[in-house]
Amino acid sequence: QVQLVESGGGSVQAGGSLRLSCAARGDTIGSYSMAWFRQAPGKEREGIAGTVRTGMTRYADSVKGRFTISRDSAKNSLYLQMNSLNPEDTAQYYCAADRRSWLLLQPEGNYNYWGHGTQVTVSS
Repeated sequence: QVQLVESGGGSVQAGGSLRLSCAARGDTIGSYSMAWFRQAPGKEREGIAGTVRTGMTRYADSVKGRFTISRDSAKNSLYLQMNSLNPEDTAQYYCAADRRSWLLLQPEGNYNYWGHGTQVTVSS
């Protein structure tokens, strides 16, 4: 059983940056498919960045060019570097994982392990 714990959220002004972390416990995630999702108030949860065992990544159009997903196997952690933040990025951000190594930013139902989320608030 994998436990995921997100950190790094907070409040930032538009144009600023944040780096989210997701620490995994209970298993090594080097071969897992990993992803970041977010959910804004009144909206459905959406996948925004994903990575697989090979290192391939995929991004939602809304964050492409601004966000970068990365994995540090030595630290058993996943990261999301977020630059050029705008108020539309305000949401609860979640880390997700699955043992299947080939899920590249798939719909949320495909991921079996989830963190509790971290809040990101961007003010104009």
